[in-house]
Formats: sequence, C-alpha cells, structure tokens
Amino acid sequence: MAAFHIVTTIAAPIEVCFDLARDIDFHLRTMEATGERAVAGRTSGLIELGETVTWEAKHLGVRQRLTAKITAFDQPRHFRDEMTSGAFRSLVHDHRFEWQDGRTVMVDTLEFRSPYGVLGRMVDRIYLKGYLRRLLEHRCRLIKVEAEARG
Repeated sequence: MAAFHIVTTIAAPIEVCFDLARDIDFHLRTMEATGERAVAGRTSGLIELGETVTWEAKHLGVRQRLTAKITAFDQPRHFRDEMTSGAFRSLVHDHRFEWQDGRTVMVDTLEFRSPYGVLGRMVDRIYLKGYLRRLLEHRCRLIKVEAEARG
C-alpha cells in the first residue's frame, strides 16, 4: 500500500478548518481543474458520518467515478473517508485536526493501492503517489487560504 502525509498549519479555528475539509461545495470549487462533480449520495453541504458521495472527474485523461463513505467522525478532530467503489483497489483518507499554539494543524493521510498486483504497485510508486500528493497539496493550500480569510 502506498501512503503519504501532508501537514498544513492554518491560522484559523479548528472548527472552520474541519468544516471546510468536509464541505462538498468547497471541494468542488477547489477541484475545478479536473471538472469534478458530485453526482450521487450527498452532493452539497457538509458530509456527515455514514454518508456517501460519488465524485466524477477527469484524471489522467480518463473520466472516472469514485464513491467514498465517511466511516469515522469525531468533530472537530478527525474524519475518515473510504472508497467503496472506484478505480483503486483501496483508498482511505484520514483528515486530522489539532489546535496547537493558537493555530490549527491539519494532517491529511492518504493510503491507496491500485489494482493489477505488482504492476499496480509500480505505478503507485512511480507516478500515482506524486500525482495524488500534488492534488491534495493544492486542496490543502486552498483550505488554508479560505480558512484564514474566514478566520
């Protein structure tokens, strides 16, 4: 399984950061470059425990669908979304938030595995890990900018 962490320090309240990270409308605005749309399940507003959302977007030149379910939820400290259907063999995204020294520390951990055995693991290491990291870093930067503006 491939995995990485992104740590973002944000000068905004933890509740603001937590809600932005689970706000489907904000997610859509941050992912405009991929043409991402929420097409099933919860399609707007703040996603909650047990809810699903199906995303449709163009990644790597191919239109894809991925359904994720919120499987853990401890507001405003943590939530987890797990892929229930999509192109990956597995994909889990943990969103953690801590209040430290007057700032929110947001830690995103993404674990994923492509299908196709050894070939899939090679693609994960050589290309997909970097691609997904860049997407998530972009999103984290936009959460930071928006949260600090709302402050």
